Amino acid sequence: MKNNSNTNQDIRDIKNMMERSSRFLSLSGLSGISVGIIALLGVFVASGILESAETRHNNFIFFIQPFFFEQVLYPMLILSLSILILALGSAFLFSWRKARTNGLKLWGATTRRWLINLFIPLIAGGFFILILIDKNTESLVASTSLIFYGLALVNAGKYTFGEIHYLGIFEIVLGILAGVFINQSLFFWAVGFGVLHIIYGLVMYFRYER
Repeated sequence: MKNNSNTNQDIRDIKNMMERSSRFLSLSGLSGISVGIIALLGVFVASGILESAETRHNNFIFFIQPFFFEQVLYPMLILSLSILILALGSAFLFSWRKARTNGLKLWGATTRRWLINLFIPLIAGGFFILILIDKNTESLVASTSLIFYGLALVNAGKYTFGEIHYLGIFEIVLGILAGVFINQSLFFWAVGFGVLHIIYGLVMYFRYER
């Protein structure tokens, strides 16, 4: 009986070792919460940019393209880049802290595979968004960003916690809805990048870190 118990424990230890070597386990729930908060703040700023541009537009007889680029597109691109940098920075910080606390390696072959699978759809989506802007179809940017981000999470989900996979599916669904209800794109963007990340982060924190 004792030998069976030792054997079962050995099997569990081997499974844990295999999981540590094949999955990126340093991803922190707190990073998800921080990303969500940053995204919601970004949406608040974006809504202010759009509202200000709309007010100024109403003072003109017609809408001119240079005005759109100066008052809307450039500030939105700068805002999006700032949000991305802050989100990646906070994700790295909390993941590094979790890795140090749990004695895990933050960088390794598994992390590289996770990042490669994550960034391939993200980079493709970024180029596609630039094409949309060049073709004057900016109304689909929010939808496209959600869909490609969801695809990135689904693609990278096999190298980390399973919750990432389901988060990606929800992002894709929201992206499709944002494409259908274009006038509500900013709302879906806020839910996808903000609210869902906070919910995901809380689930991860209470399930694996508390």
